Amino acid sequence: MSTSLRVLYPGSFDPIHLGHVDVIEQANQLFGSVVVAIMHNHAKPSGLFSVDERVDMATVALAHLYDVSVVAQTGLAVQAAQRADVDFIVKGLRTSGDFEIEQQMAHNNYAVTGVRTVYLPCRPELGYISSRFVREIAKYGGSINHLVPAHVADALHRVNDGAQN
Repeated sequence: MSTSLRVLYPGSFDPIHLGHVDVIEQANQLFGSVVVAIMHNHAKPSGLFSVDERVDMATVALAHLYDVSVVAQTGLAVQAAQRADVDFIVKGLRTSGDFEIEQQMAHNNYAVTGVRTVYLPCRPELGYISSRFVREIAKYGGSINHLVPAHVADALHRVNDGAQN
């Protein structure tokens, strides 16, 4: 059942994987409107994929969902939430370690802006996936087709094939 709430799901999404997609699908079903914020810091290296590439990959991965938008944002996630005029920040949880880190951020975000954070666990069969592991597996030629959408797997193979040439 969808409602008329608007939420922000921030992250680096370098690259977006099936655990991310699952959390976004849940947020879309529960809240209605979801803004996926590709967060980046101009002072740090951009990551494996450029911000524009990450926005494009996420947009394609989420095209099957209604009222989900993908935007690039800088600064703090809570600032992005204020700019996007959302009701809540959504964070995905995989492990108890994720909870401890996210809980501290949620308390800080609420103290600074009054924006609350809602946690959504991904499906158990997706809980082991992380962007860092996906990048590493792809770098060494391992199979990632069960971890990321097909177009993301293709992009990772292209990047890694180019790096080996």
